[in-house]
Amino acid sequence: MNRNNILEPLLHVLVLVILFGFPYTFVGSHEVVDWKTAVNRSIVPVALCIIFYADYFLLVPKLLFNGRTAMWFNVNICLVLILAGVMRLWQWYFFLGGHVPLPPPGSGPEPFGAVRPGIEFTFFFRDMTMLSLVAGLSVAILYGKRWMQTENLRKEAERLRIESERGRMEAELMNMRNQLNPHFLLNTLNCIYSLIGFDREKAREAVSDLSRLLRYVLYEVRQDMVPLHKEVDFILDYIALMKMRFDANVHVRTHIDIFENSRTEIAPLLFIALIENAFKHGMNPSGCSEVKISITEDGTKICCETENSYHPEKRSGSVSGIGLEQLARRLEILYPHRYEWKYGPDSARKIYRSSLTIMKRIG
Repeated sequence: MNRNNILEPLLHVLVLVILFGFPYTFVGSHEVVDWKTAVNRSIVPVALCIIFYADYFLLVPKLLFNGRTAMWFNVNICLVLILAGVMRLWQWYFFLGGHVPLPPPGSGPEPFGAVRPGIEFTFFFRDMTMLSLVAGLSVAILYGKRWMQTENLRKEAERLRIESERGRMEAELMNMRNQLNPHFLLNTLNCIYSLIGFDREKAREAVSDLSRLLRYVLYEVRQDMVPLHKEVDFILDYIALMKMRFDANVHVRTHIDIFENSRTEIAPLLFIALIENAFKHGMNPSGCSEVKISITEDGTKICCETENSYHPEKRSGSVSGIGLEQLARRLEILYPHRYEWKYGPDSARKIYRSSLTIMKRIG
């Protein structure tokens, strides 16, 4: 059972005990409380309970919450007038009807609830004010409950929306992984195919290197995150495989500066799209080409920077293609507001640079 379902009735019982018990705090040690006095002391709590619970269970839910504000207001005015009149009539009958004699003015304390004819209207308006405040209290409580229920529904809807969005993003990431693996495999096979024609020994070595790369892609990439040092080892194997393909006119430089056996977690195959792009679009068959790859890590961020010769006539895929499109989408899903990616040619339009920085999650 919901805790609120138990707590609310207990609070009502507590308030009723306080309400009906409060008048007896004025009982003096010399005063005898008989049944008539007990009934008299109960008239005010009973009236307050009537106005409160009439609004709480009937008038507010049926009228006020259904937009019938004028009707609710008029019914409450009538109820307040009737209850205030009954309270005054009862007090007049009980004290002035001969049941409880009133002492002379100023001769001592008067019985609880005693009134004198000269101030009857003052007490009548006091009772009306008190009853009106209690009616307003029931409205405030119900509006508070309604707000809490609405807020709980809103939070539940937001939770379901977030779960749905998370499920959609996970499905999208899984789909991108399924596309990424064949894409990477295709590029690597093209590399090996180019080796077969002029160096079969290198081609055999490349197949062996490819087996290690595929082992990583097929098994490690199933995880959402991998240690940075494993991802870097994979990238170095890939670079070594690419180097087999090129002659002395292609210069490949690598710079790796990460923590030893870094356990920093990163999404798998995140940087490989930049490196593939640098090799694919930085080669000039008729001249010298250069590819630089740098991966660094410090206490707050991880950076992957690539730099390659810029050949505008081959640039159709430099900032597009399935690899980079997927990279952009993965970054938005996995690292929202935690990454910076800059790319483009330098001012002389000789070098194409790409710099991706991933901010670490602190704490």
